[in-house]
Amino acid sequence: MTPEFLLTTLVVVATPGAGVLYTVAAGISRGPRASLVAAFACTLGIVPHMIAAVTGLAAIMHASAMAFSIVKWLGVAYLLYLAVKTFRDKSTFEVSGGPEKVPPWRVIMSGILVNTLNPKLTIFFFAFLPQFVPSDRDGAVLLMVWLSVIFMAVTLVVFSVYGVFAAAVRREVISRPRIVAWMRRSFAATYVILAGRLAAQTR
Repeated sequence: MTPEFLLTTLVVVATPGAGVLYTVAAGISRGPRASLVAAFACTLGIVPHMIAAVTGLAAIMHASAMAFSIVKWLGVAYLLYLAVKTFRDKSTFEVSGGPEKVPPWRVIMSGILVNTLNPKLTIFFFAFLPQFVPSDRDGAVLLMVWLSVIFMAVTLVVFSVYGVFAAAVRREVISRPRIVAWMRRSFAATYVILAGRLAAQTR
């Protein structure tokens, strides 16, 4: 592991995307515990990409336009689903009541899907990790797994910080109906923007 790997990983993870947005939304709408569950779920969503990179499936998807398109449009559809759900679900930012009771498994499943249906992560693992794993080195696969675990750990920490901070300002947010409405529309619009960027993405 090199400082360059850690720095690049931190930059990639800290750049706001669908996972960060989902974690922040969970923190604002349901508090710190939900934000930590969401951060953990988004981290779990990296596992399929790690497995794909280690087993070589990422190379297949990178070479196959159809495979890439299927994953990409599934991701677009899910982001648009989140946008519609966020915009229409008034209970997500309930001002007068307590936090919405949402089963942890539902938060986890949604968080996993957010990152699993993201072909950018697969391409990232395919193009990024090999630069730090010499192909002629013994134990190259184990090194790739180790670097992937580090990437996941950084993701969990950074997303948790985002989520806990969002939860910390939750009381200030939900006590102002106008901010609540603005936040709901902003989250929905951001999901749409992310969906549009993903739809325009090429290999």
